[in-house]
Amino acid sequence: MTTDLEAVAKKQGIKYFLICFSDICGVQRSKLVPASAIAGMQEDGAGFAGFATYLDMTPAHPDVFAIPDPESLIQLPWKPEVGWVAADPHMYGRPVEHAPRVVLKRAMAKARDMGFAFKSGVEPECFFITPDGNAIADPADTRAKPCYDQQALMRHFDVVAEISGSMESLGWGAYQNDHEDANGQFEMNWNYDDGLKTADRHTFFKFLAKSAAERHGLRVTFMPKPFINLTGNGCHVHLSLWDLQSGKNRMTGDGPLGLSQEALHFAGGLIAHAGDVAAVTNPTVNSYKRINAPRTTSGSTWAPNSVTWAGNNRTHMIRVPGAGRIETRLPDAAADPYLLQASTLLSGLDGIDNRIDPGEPLDIDMYAEGYKVKDAKKLPLNLLDAIRAFENSKTVRRLFGEEFVRGYAKIKTNEWNAYAAHLSNWERQHTLDC
Repeated sequence: MTTDLEAVAKKQGIKYFLICFSDICGVQRSKLVPASAIAGMQEDGAGFAGFATYLDMTPAHPDVFAIPDPESLIQLPWKPEVGWVAADPHMYGRPVEHAPRVVLKRAMAKARDMGFAFKSGVEPECFFITPDGNAIADPADTRAKPCYDQQALMRHFDVVAEISGSMESLGWGAYQNDHEDANGQFEMNWNYDDGLKTADRHTFFKFLAKSAAERHGLRVTFMPKPFINLTGNGCHVHLSLWDLQSGKNRMTGDGPLGLSQEALHFAGGLIAHAGDVAAVTNPTVNSYKRINAPRTTSGSTWAPNSVTWAGNNRTHMIRVPGAGRIETRLPDAAADPYLLQASTLLSGLDGIDNRIDPGEPLDIDMYAEGYKVKDAKKLPLNLLDAIRAFENSKTVRRLFGEEFVRGYAKIKTNEWNAYAAHLSNWERQHTLDC
């Protein structure tokens, strides 16, 4: 039975609803709706001009109606009179095929058709920075190896505790918070769950973290590489497939590293399609400064530089920390939460469909000995290369659908062109006297 948002509002004291959808670039678009109007919105949706967002539309298109999913409702811990609800954009009476949440729901339907329940957990890293964005917020955070630094963690206790406490109050299963490998960098974790629920929570988490930071006079950034000498912001994803009937983990088995044959094929799909979906998992110009980075002040980038896999070894793109799950370390924190889940799920399912062999796992330090692996595929060097690989891949078109590929490639190409039209100081310094 569908949850009645109007009834929930009366029971829980909600006066307003934020009806929110994510566009192709991961920007959260919302309308603030009085609770007295939510019944009509739940049935018909809130109206938006699609061209005014990053959707593949023109000013001539009719309104997009974002129909809220009542099961996604989150009451804002810091403003309980407001309820946030994820929505699916519709046009002409049907879902907008290239809207990120719609893409993920379609991917999860494919998993269900194959007998799988898809579960995932994410690890979005972020920096607390000054409001002007020019420096980390804690000038005393200067260690060369600041990871897990207790003093630096506790200097940000108030904001970290507020974010973690909010997740705990929402029942997400918040379980740890830590200072990460870069100065000013943090990670806050919550339990894995159904893939759509994880994506909804990931989307809300970014809103939660930004809002909390602002209340504390700070700014939080999920930019992949905000400081060139420091480790970038990754968003590692832990993935597993469960049997719809028995509820058992289908990734546990007697293969290498305790994986089942299906899990090995899933890893094979992630490896085979990594370069083609990098435009989705690493969606910005800045993303490629993280995955193709030189050594940082801590001694490691903690990001992959090629397409390989291993056991509990963080220098590879795919890590198997234990039986029954796979971690992909390629995505960065700028990735849209819905497209992030969809791209990893679709890649892995295609691996199962086509029985793609991941090859033998490697047990070497890829940062120090990667040169020894002569046939390892490399990741795109920049966003333009990634867009071209994405757009030209027949597999990507088959998995994501023509409408999404066309719209995503168009918007991301426009983004690259805007960047390429910018004249940098480096170019002037190195070319004025050529």
